[in-house]
Amino acid sequence: MGMTLTEQILARHAGRDRVSAGENIWVDVDILLTHDVCGPGTIGIFKDKFGADAKVWDKERVVIIPDHYIFTADAMARRNIDILREFVAEQGLPYYYDPGTSRYKGVCHVALPEEGHTRPGELLLGTDSHTCTHGAFGMFATGVGNTDAALAMGTGKTWLKVPETMRFEFHGALPPYLMAKDLILQVIGDIGFDGATYRAMEFVGPAVFDLNIEERMTLCNMAIEAGGKNGVVEPDQVTIDYVNERIARAGTHADYTPVYDTADGAYVFTKQYDVSTLDPVVAKPHRPDNRASVREVAGTKVDRVYIGSCTGGKITDFEAAARLLAGREVRVDTFIVPATTEVARELGRRKIGEHTLTEIFRNAGCRLGESSCAACLGGPVDTFGRLNEPLTCVSTTNRNFPGRMGHKDGQVYLASPMTAAATALTGVITDPRDQMS
Repeated sequence: MGMTLTEQILARHAGRDRVSAGENIWVDVDILLTHDVCGPGTIGIFKDKFGADAKVWDKERVVIIPDHYIFTADAMARRNIDILREFVAEQGLPYYYDPGTSRYKGVCHVALPEEGHTRPGELLLGTDSHTCTHGAFGMFATGVGNTDAALAMGTGKTWLKVPETMRFEFHGALPPYLMAKDLILQVIGDIGFDGATYRAMEFVGPAVFDLNIEERMTLCNMAIEAGGKNGVVEPDQVTIDYVNERIARAGTHADYTPVYDTADGAYVFTKQYDVSTLDPVVAKPHRPDNRASVREVAGTKVDRVYIGSCTGGKITDFEAAARLLAGREVRVDTFIVPATTEVARELGRRKIGEHTLTEIFRNAGCRLGESSCAACLGGPVDTFGRLNEPLTCVSTTNRNFPGRMGHKDGQVYLASPMTAAATALTGVITDPRDQMS
């Protein structure tokens, strides 16, 4: 019996020939990510346990990206940024993307790969549950708490249990009205929001490898919404080309060794899908596994549409939405929040017909915000797009728990960017097929 892709990566980082699911192992960490929400707590524990003058284990491998509570007058949020800046100056950290400067990037889980920090075969920890996003690059990536992050910050190591692996195989040709968001909501609806608890979710099959790298990120991003320890996609040439281009552009270190799936590991669960038979879906309030086909809830009145976040704020997400919105006008408040400053710039460059995506959104009556997590986590009361009253919202974000986007009585339906755009055009939940010309 061989090892799963996740087991192979962990074995390499444990310095062992093999590991098995259920084993507790020490592993070396390649990248540690933190941001403005958890960074100050991590720094506090690090200084308490390693000493006020202690240095991080490797300043080239600690990446700090403020992104959650950025464009706000909230004093406590601004204090968090001050703590990060002081620590970065003390440590001489080169990879700090300060929101007060031209180095600001935006949402960590999109900015990290843009800047060449996600590389196949590596192990990445982040103080954010959606760190699993980076498994799309063929690496082991998982979220950790402040204490585990502080340990890694001081030692470059962490202790974990090797997860069992669930294998999800996608076959067939993806219809033009489906996106990766539909696929992962289908999976979560099938297995439940605890169906992958402390398990690896490996996504395989021709339909997965037909996806661009951003759509693969969407798949892995929401592994945590099923309780997953990590999501992962085997690297292919699409992965390698993207990573090498970003490394060359950003000047980050280029040494990495991809790990490939031998397909002879022990899988605790396997499920196959024919994507050509699937329908657009949503997750109804208030759980990511509360799945329904869009047809089942079509006609539900909405007050707001929100397109953004690490799940739904990438350039291909906006391009899909813009194809429906081009030359038309929205009927409800529609918020467009690019995940990163690079995505925001690309909105002004990429065209559909004679108009850029920025022009399409503005002409349609959408409201464009600055690159950040914005309303996805609710945030301070002046957060762009936040639900400050109990509205019904269709959102491309990843969680719809009560209060997640602001008001505790808000009704949040999770959907693909295409379903969100179709809904914006009608003011009621709408199947994208009904708005495609």
